[in-house]
Amino acid sequence: MELKKTEKPELKKVHSKVLQMVNYQLWSNIEALSRLKQKGKKIGKLRFKGAGWFKTLNYNQSDFRIEGKKLILSKVGEIPIKVHRPIKGTIKGIIIKREKSGRLFASVQVENEPQPLLPSTGKAVGIDVGVKHFLTDTEGRQFENPRFYEKTLERIGILQRKLSKKRKGSENREKARVRLACAYERLVNQRNDFLHKLSRFYASHYTIILVEDLRIQNLVRNRNLAQKILDASWGKFFQLLSYKAESAGGIVVKKNPGGTTQDCSNCGRKVPKTLGERIHRCPYCGVELDRDYNASLNILYAGLGRPEEPAETRPLQVIPASLIIEAGSPFATARG
Repeated sequence: MELKKTEKPELKKVHSKVLQMVNYQLWSNIEALSRLKQKGKKIGKLRFKGAGWFKTLNYNQSDFRIEGKKLILSKVGEIPIKVHRPIKGTIKGIIIKREKSGRLFASVQVENEPQPLLPSTGKAVGIDVGVKHFLTDTEGRQFENPRFYEKTLERIGILQRKLSKKRKGSENREKARVRLACAYERLVNQRNDFLHKLSRFYASHYTIILVEDLRIQNLVRNRNLAQKILDASWGKFFQLLSYKAESAGGIVVKKNPGGTTQDCSNCGRKVPKTLGERIHRCPYCGVELDRDYNASLNILYAGLGRPEEPAETRPLQVIPASLIIEAGSPFATARG
């Protein structure tokens, strides 16, 4: 398939390099689907998506430049921009992305010299993620679960009902659609901001980070917890944590989650408990710990071995999500 300007007069205003990259992206997606089908994966039929679904344009290698607060694109002209951070290095490409709310973003691809790794702290930490608290670590910290979707759900429901009452094709329906898209966009931005700052904190302060190798797709089969698990975005947190730890000279180690909740971190004996029991009480050695703190210790010991001295039973430090999100907090300014 080739997009020809002679057959599509409306494409005369589109730069040829952009059309080539659209072609390349579409064929790459089709080839990836073909490889999955050859491996026995279930692949649905290709469907026509309709006009307006494609939301990215890729200016690769040339025909763009940035001058001050203006982005100049071939066959488009000058576009006023707001630069969020200084651009360092040689610009190799620019990807223009349109959100559903209508806002446009330009992602600048640069080539620069590798940055020196941060000095190794030599410290290790075990992390247990959860629903009540987003995570508990072996340093005795518990980070509050911000529950962004739960807090935004009422407003999203109101906007969805207003949208459904508008006549299709009307300007009022388009305005209602944009308001709903902005609400979802704000939700995603809040969640990403929280995950980026928290993962950067751990990547900057610890060389070895041990987490559970969770099968999240299996966990969300529980209908009572599925929404809360998806809202927490554990998978994305682990992904951000992995690449930030690597860039800082550290490593993320995933351990088998089996037994981390039920086993005693002090003596290693199995202590069965229900999901509602939030305190770990061992009848064999007498240790009493927060359930999630006990699990984080087991994750740490699974990678580094069990120490001879017993675990500390000090009260945990519960850190509210607002402290992580607000500008100027130690988590917002941590290196990583």
